[in-house]
Amino acid sequence: LGWRNNGERKTPPTGGRKVMEQSESKHDEEDEGPTRAKRGKPEVVQDGFLRPVKLSRGDLYKPPTADELNQLKEAESLFHCSLLKMQMEELLKEVSLSERRKKLIDSFVQSVTEQLQTVPQTSEMELSDLSWLSGGVKVPFVLVPKAAKGKFHMAPPISVTIIGSYPLGTCTKPGISVDLAVAIPADVLHPKDALNQRYPRKRAIYLAGLAQHLAASPAIGAMRYSCLHGNRLRPILLLSPPGKDSSSFTLRLHACPPPGFFKPSRFHPQRNNIRTDWYTGLGSSHEPPTPHYNSSVLGDMLPRAHLQFLTAVSSQCAAFAEGVALLKVWLRQRELDQGVGCFSGFLGSMLLAYLLSCHRVSNTMTAYQLLRNSLHFLAFNDLTENGITLAKGPDSTPSLAEFHTAFQVVFVDPSGHLNMCADMTACTYKQVQHEASLSLQFWDDPTVDGFHALLMTPKPMIRTSDHVFQLCELVKLQSCCKKLNLLSELMDHSGNYVLTALPFILSLLQRGLGQRVRLLTHSLTPDPEWPVGSDAPKYNAQPPLSFGLLLNPEQAASVLERGPPADSPKAEEFRQLWGSRSELRRFQDGDITEAVVWEGETTCQKRLVPRQLITHLLQLHADIPESCVRYIGGMLDDVIKVGREVCSTGEEESLKVVQSYDDLSRKLWRLEGLPLSITSVQGAHPALRYTQVFPPVPLKLDYSFFDREKLSRSLVPHEVKPCPVYITPVKVICHMEGSGKWPHDRVAIRHIKAAFHISLGELLTQHHHYTCQPSPTHLDVWKDGLVFRIQVAYHREPQVLRESVSPEGLLIVRDNAEAQALEMATMQRPLLTSTLHGLQQLHPCFGAVCRLAKRWLGAQLFSDDITEDTADLLVASLFLQPAPFTPPGSPQVGFLRFLHLLSSFDWRNNPLVVNLNSQLTAADYTEIKNDFIASRESLPVMFMATPNDKKVSIWTKQAPTVQMLQRVVMVAAESLKILEPQLMDSSQIQDVRVVMRPPLDPYDVLIHLSPKQVPLLSQAVDPPHATFSRGILAGRVANTGGALPVIDFNPVTHYLAELRDAFGDLALFFYDPYGGTVIAVLWKPKAFSPLPFKTSQMVARRVEVSGEEAHTVPNVEAVLEDFRVMGQGLVKSVEPRMERWVV
Repeated sequence: LGWRNNGERKTPPTGGRKVMEQSESKHDEEDEGPTRAKRGKPEVVQDGFLRPVKLSRGDLYKPPTADELNQLKEAESLFHCSLLKMQMEELLKEVSLSERRKKLIDSFVQSVTEQLQTVPQTSEMELSDLSWLSGGVKVPFVLVPKAAKGKFHMAPPISVTIIGSYPLGTCTKPGISVDLAVAIPADVLHPKDALNQRYPRKRAIYLAGLAQHLAASPAIGAMRYSCLHGNRLRPILLLSPPGKDSSSFTLRLHACPPPGFFKPSRFHPQRNNIRTDWYTGLGSSHEPPTPHYNSSVLGDMLPRAHLQFLTAVSSQCAAFAEGVALLKVWLRQRELDQGVGCFSGFLGSMLLAYLLSCHRVSNTMTAYQLLRNSLHFLAFNDLTENGITLAKGPDSTPSLAEFHTAFQVVFVDPSGHLNMCADMTACTYKQVQHEASLSLQFWDDPTVDGFHALLMTPKPMIRTSDHVFQLCELVKLQSCCKKLNLLSELMDHSGNYVLTALPFILSLLQRGLGQRVRLLTHSLTPDPEWPVGSDAPKYNAQPPLSFGLLLNPEQAASVLERGPPADSPKAEEFRQLWGSRSELRRFQDGDITEAVVWEGETTCQKRLVPRQLITHLLQLHADIPESCVRYIGGMLDDVIKVGREVCSTGEEESLKVVQSYDDLSRKLWRLEGLPLSITSVQGAHPALRYTQVFPPVPLKLDYSFFDREKLSRSLVPHEVKPCPVYITPVKVICHMEGSGKWPHDRVAIRHIKAAFHISLGELLTQHHHYTCQPSPTHLDVWKDGLVFRIQVAYHREPQVLRESVSPEGLLIVRDNAEAQALEMATMQRPLLTSTLHGLQQLHPCFGAVCRLAKRWLGAQLFSDDITEDTADLLVASLFLQPAPFTPPGSPQVGFLRFLHLLSSFDWRNNPLVVNLNSQLTAADYTEIKNDFIASRESLPVMFMATPNDKKVSIWTKQAPTVQMLQRVVMVAAESLKILEPQLMDSSQIQDVRVVMRPPLDPYDVLIHLSPKQVPLLSQAVDPPHATFSRGILAGRVANTGGALPVIDFNPVTHYLAELRDAFGDLALFFYDPYGGTVIAVLWKPKAFSPLPFKTSQMVARRVEVSGEEAHTVPNVEAVLEDFRVMGQGLVKSVEPRMERWVV
């Protein structure tokens, strides 16, 4: 099988690390061989091999140099440990360009420059006349309106210069882009071309002319158009080198006006450069300002000046380029560095330059310090309120206040005329602020792997935001602009109705969502790319606009939106916002206020209140119908929903179980007449911590469906009817007080406990009329339609089990499996249950995430390898140590992070520490890590440490094995790869259950079960349409009395136990405990190895004689027949897959 191995331990693949995804080509690895440390003596070459030489004592024990001492001191003072310093250095090496790549770039730039100098001159013609362009090249511009004054002719550029990050030394991998500024000759342009899109159109036509000229050159590979950060007014020409290096980098050609051609003052944010009568054909007495159009033209005038400024700044700070590289990686992992209104690498460079010019950072700081100070500045400075400028002194440039009236985010360049954040929305900057603040929170936390959280973990929107929704038909935003009366803004954005409407939609949602969300984010429209032979794509030819909600768990699910008092001046504003949904309501405190009430009965319905709110606001104020809004918040809920009348994901059912347990606990405490008092009553069942996949529900039994047991009159299954409903016993541990009268013999203790079970049953029946059934190991109590299994515990019993007396009369204390199992059942599991119950109170969606995670594990047949307790602890770690995220605020995002944790965590080299109740200190973490490294080979392959279990990992001691963990990691990675794109892409088939359907190809035998005898059939991933009566009735459940039902009876579980007991040495058996109808069998790799003939080892084997030797091999036909015989009545068919194995 693809996931079998010979027992070796292998490191699971660490998925999702974008920085490393696009590595250098093989040539880069060849040109830069490993650098060797300097030696006092050269290494000796013998027989073509390098041989180590003996070093003198002086070389071996040479004291560190001054430079080495400085590095050691720096590592000690700046970093948590020297490892972090080395990780940073390795990352910088990984993202920096190799010398070979630089030579390729320089050579290609030289070749393109030479080609550009030979652009032919054409005669002058009207701007709208494009007949001189060949049919194979189109103009990269949406020519609306079509009419435009002016003349144009083609001519060679007056200069071609490299700009941007490459000459500055801040260009990084992956996605290497080199920028080339091509200066348009002055005689092609006119001083008044700034008006009415004349300059942008000439710029685009000039690019088309360059594309036509370069198309014939064999030195150029692929050519296509794009836009700089998605700005349609600033198209660029993308060139790739020919041949095998075509994907190694991209050359971006920017057409620019000659230096000083336009006066910067003409592009003041309060000035107008798009005339209304030209754009609409209608006259207007007032011309609105066009700040975004103005900044687009200004942006073309200043790149050379920006490069000069940054070069001067970087020359004074040795670590400038490395600091920018780290900031770029940080931005890329958060998907903030590309698209319209992004926080680009250029902005990162300018931010560092600003901090250096203001002396907020020192020229002598390291890249690590520069990154830290940059994030600190971003976290604590709101550029939406208080913009910053790189301009030195006040002159004729616009003031910051004037910039703030025109733009949402303000960061002015050194010229004082250009706002470099002109296209950035306030929400995008708030997202940058939030991410910077979050990064600083865990940066100094010694319990968090800061390097991986900060720079190595990707944060896609679907895994970062609690809820996501999309606007799918973007063409509807045209009517939105009309409804919101955004003609002036539409002119300013040159007809781009998507970018025009976006800030107003964000503002509307921010007002409506209010305190329900901590952060509202939106996707950055990716830069469009299209062939040079195609027309520029329309504004709606882009992926749907995605919005992310980071929910405030205390208020997000509230069904009530309480407004101001009816007589308040703000009441009219509230009514205007909510329209017909707003109504006057009187509250219990006597207040009469405006209010909006949303629909929602169960927790899972209330979680989707933001959906109702968003669709209502968009329909009311923006003319966006509900059919255009695709809400991704509860798509995964279906797989754990219970109930048909009112849909629920288990929270209400779990609460009923907890309330019934609390009532039973109080009654147990108050019992009188026991020989010893009860010292504690603790729950030890997943339902009592809200994590049971399908919590037990109160049942009303149909007595006619069952037979009766003769003595106790308890119900028993009927032979000819379907298997009755499965009733899970809710386990409760009842500790009795210590006393000198407790015996020291294990058998005697068991007898005493059995007597307590009888006494408890009699007292509960006598005082509360519960139906009870005592047994030697437990007491079953039928209460409120639920079964509670009470198990009496004595705190010294595990110690008694460890003690034995030798023949010589010596007391021997030795740990054993029986004592460990009892300790886990009576001490560890109740403690875990109460701790996780507390975590559920802090994070309301914790239980739902656990249920989704365990449903996936069950569906993929991993329930026996990743047990319920292990799965709950894995999910708990996502809430207790969420870095670099915030704790999950919805089941969906929690489940995605669970899959990511499983697939990307380095189980081979790291322990997973689950810091329950924040009891572990930094010293504890260090101790756990050191002990783990020292004892790695003897520890479980999946090691999980908790405050009460730092060294053993009791929850994963038995399972999973190395091979099964590899399988889990692989399937989790594939599930994530399928699920995330499906959730974000409406064009894919919307079936989230696909990740719940296990691939059955790897298995050797499939045992198909009769659905009639599978009691949990309704819980299956794909439940059948046909249902079976299971002996339950609808209606109110009696609190007490009634016959004792059939408890904990699942024929499949018993059948599985028998199979494993009989054939566990030959095969592994896998099953979905939640309604699965297939048992998958996998032969063990060594199962078919011939063994020497022994009469004691003839179970399921047959004899083969070769010569004088007799061997035994498995009798597969008999084994398969045994599968059928042992499961008679339950097994429908046995399907051997002979193509998978040969005897």
